[in-house]
Amino acid sequence: MSFVVELTISALLLIGAFFLLVGSLGLAKLPDTMRRLHGPTKATTLGIGSLLIASMLYFGTQHGQLSIHELLITLFLFLTAPISANMIAKAHILRSARERREITPAGEDTGWATLQPPRPAKGP
Repeated sequence: MSFVVELTISALLLIGAFFLLVGSLGLAKLPDTMRRLHGPTKATTLGIGSLLIASMLYFGTQHGQLSIHELLITLFLFLTAPISANMIAKAHILRSARERREITPAGEDTGWATLQPPRPAKGP
């Protein structure tokens, strides 16, 4: 294995470990749910993605065959992390609004993501 490939793999491993550490500390130390979402959804997703890409490069250069499993896992993580964070944030907003018994007014175009009930449709 060449020095450049080893350096690239080592850099990806260090970057991934750093982002995982920062994301884990953010999850543990930030004060409320909305701020805690940023740790696992942003930092740890980048950390895991970096580690998986380093693994893909290592096994591709060491064994001479491309492993598609790491690429699929990375793609799956990058697609599911924002969706799960969005759903957790909506559940937190709904729960906190119910606890306060006040619902913030929505704008003109109310959709399924707002807390305001839909307006009745106008007749023909």
